[in-house]
Amino acid sequence: MQQSPIIQAQNLTYEFISYDNHIRVLQNLNLSILTGEQVAIIGSSGSGKSTLLSLLAGLDVPTTGSVQIQSKPFSSLDEDGRAAIRAKNMGFVFQSFQLLPSLTALENVMLPLQLKSDPNAKVLSLEALKKVGLSERVQHYPKQLSGGEQQRVAIARAFATQPAILFADEPTGNLDNTTGQVIIELLFKMNMEAGTTLVLVTHDVHLANRCQRQLRLENGVLAEFAPELVSK
Repeated sequence: MQQSPIIQAQNLTYEFISYDNHIRVLQNLNLSILTGEQVAIIGSSGSGKSTLLSLLAGLDVPTTGSVQIQSKPFSSLDEDGRAAIRAKNMGFVFQSFQLLPSLTALENVMLPLQLKSDPNAKVLSLEALKKVGLSERVQHYPKQLSGGEQQRVAIARAFATQPAILFADEPTGNLDNTTGQVIIELLFKMNMEAGTTLVLVTHDVHLANRCQRQLRLENGVLAEFAPELVSK
């Protein structure tokens, strides 16, 4: 029995106007990602990687084309409709951590669970923070945590909701190489344990090689590539 895609993008185009210039970021892009698959989207700075992730996650909408999640319309929904699907199905890890400075580590992890009225928000959040090695830091605020620790909180927050899909946008971009490697090992370990579909955006070929499939985005066009050829 053929597995149906959890994410499907058809004929995606994204354009905007900047200082009277018409800029096309993506053009007629097609992409299918299967449940449980690990997919890396790689490309140079400005190639449209983060734009594509935003469209797949419903944080933005395409100029033309469509995105489906679990074979159901997604990009055509209004913001509230897309937000409801994100809350139910998606987790996020960003380069800039995106933690709320006025909340403790525990409160940051609890927030998405509280937004969907999960009665087990605290228990699930403490469990997630334990998995990332921060049981002793749950009451610390982001400014009291190192960059690596902040990204651990972000990973705990992403997995606490038990998402079907995890979007990671340059998750090591603000970290030094050593800390970044630790974060990557943790991210892939937790992803494998949870069986989550992973969509990873990065400019790092070696990081992309950790995924089952690698796609290169250049000039708005997506193509599969052989990582062993690119990394040499």
